Amino acid sequence: MIKAATAPERGGVGIVSGPTLDIVIPVYNEEADLDECVRRLHRFLSSEVPYSARITIADNASTDATLAVAYKVALELDGIRVLHLDEKGRGRALRSAWCASDAAVVAYMDVDLSTDLNALMPLVAPLVSGHSDVAIGSRLSRTSRVVRGPKREFISRSYNLILHASLQTKFSDAQCGFKAMRTSVARQLLPVVEDSEWFFDTEMLVLAERIGLRIHEVPVDWIDDPDSRVDIVDTVRKDLLGVWRLGRALALGTLPLDELRRSLGREPLVPGVPRGMIGQLVRFGIVGVASTLAYALLYLTLHAAIGAQAANFVALLVTAILNTAANRAFTFGVRGSAHAAKHQMQGLLIFGVGLALTSGSLLVLHQWAPSTTKHVELAVLVTANLVATIIRFVGLRWVFRNNESVVR
Repeated sequence: MIKAATAPERGGVGIVSGPTLDIVIPVYNEEADLDECVRRLHRFLSSEVPYSARITIADNASTDATLAVAYKVALELDGIRVLHLDEKGRGRALRSAWCASDAAVVAYMDVDLSTDLNALMPLVAPLVSGHSDVAIGSRLSRTSRVVRGPKREFISRSYNLILHASLQTKFSDAQCGFKAMRTSVARQLLPVVEDSEWFFDTEMLVLAERIGLRIHEVPVDWIDDPDSRVDIVDTVRKDLLGVWRLGRALALGTLPLDELRRSLGREPLVPGVPRGMIGQLVRFGIVGVASTLAYALLYLTLHAAIGAQAANFVALLVTAILNTAANRAFTFGVRGSAHAAKHQMQGLLIFGVGLALTSGSLLVLHQWAPSTTKHVELAVLVTANLVATIIRFVGLRWVFRNNESVVR
């Protein structure tokens, strides 16, 4: 070990047979830089980190002398372990190293040490204490200091905006090569992560967030490595495919989130208290706009054939069913088929309130102005639907109050 073990605080990681901290450095064809970077990290751990620590060099099927350099430095320094994989993939290397580790906390950083090492203790301390489950470095925090070109800055910020919009993520930087996790969490969560390359980080964080793990973010000082071997175009393509795959799996409810949430997640302090009302309102509004447009189109299409009241009933019924399904998955984050029929029945009860409001508005309008046009009817119905929408939001929050996943 680099340093004698320090007993964790009460409520923290508990007693472990290995080191407190295991830092994995995934490498592929890094024979030129590996020795110097490992020695620099080793010196830092020896002088600045009060926990027992180990460095694990995870070789991703390198074709140069990287593996030989790794074994050489491991013979010369204590607290160095070498892991060799026959297949490439940063995610594959991290999954193998983290799940097999006997440390209490596992971490990883890029071999170029682009992230200032002074951020290491703020990264791992909340995990050692048990306060947090996952910790990530963020280059996009307002207090981070980052040196990199405008192209990579644009790509990074655009990618994180896509994640926020499509997967409703809250973490600020998915791809910073500076992360840590409690090992007990890693062993249960990482087998569910499908990707084995660069999207691994994003998928891991999205799943961690969805099951209620506490993610600690650390602003970092970061200097871009101009000699990076990352193929940006190919990485972006694979990341976007990963976003699509993961979003589809979340929408279909094919991931074992409920099981993971029960075994790993942090439940609300007060059961039944809904989370993230502002985020729910935004997503409910998006679904509401789409539903209103669909309602208007159906009403105008059916009006001539079946009349105002029947057209209102059919249009409202169809959009109510679709609206409940969309809000169930998108607004309130309820996945899978469990209780879907029950939720639809409860949604139809709320639909009855909306039908009463809109049909009553039509009845009053026809008594007051019998010869009114269908466009005036539609305007009155849309206004009544706005009132019904408020009632619908309150009602659906009650329907899904005990079924929400961690969607904020």
